[in-house]
Amino acid sequence: MTRPRSPDLPPGWTYEAAVAKIEAIIAKIEDGELELAHVFDQFAIAVNHLHQCEAFLAQRQHQMDLLIETLINDPDL
Repeated sequence: MTRPRSPDLPPGWTYEAAVAKIEAIIAKIEDGELELAHVFDQFAIAVNHLHQCEAFLAQRQHQMDLLIETLINDPDL
């Protein structure tokens, strides 16, 4: 079963892969592996991944809220 994805997310995007990319960028920055100009580029990429994660989680939270609401409003339960 395929999961519906947020409209802002690229095809094949997964939360876990985005978090792994963010962690890898943070590790490179913390280890001093990057030149300063590249630090800013990578930081911008990490922020973009964070925004994607936030959108994904907000969408899933909304879906959960709707499911919970249907449970609360279902007289048969």
